[in-house]
Amino acid sequence: MPRTKEGQGEADTPIRLEVVPRRGLRREDAARYVGISTTKFDACVREGRMPQPFRIDACVIWDLRRLDAAFDALSEISEPNSFADWS
Repeated sequence: MPRTKEGQGEADTPIRLEVVPRRGLRREDAARYVGISTTKFDACVREGRMPQPFRIDACVIWDLRRLDAAFDALSEISEPNSFADWS
């Protein structure tokens, strides 16, 4: 059920939430997408473990599909053998 606007005088007015799928992600969103901090993400990009971005005018963008491919490659070579290996 949609949330309602608070303090607007009409408590029953729904807020329209629109989810838009994105193919390109900015740095913070790309790091969040793969589940790491921006600092770690930057290091992974420098080391070649994550893809390089591209520019659309002044926007620096990471391609979601390339992030998926890089993440898949990382998970294939670094799967832990047991829960004890996670620490």
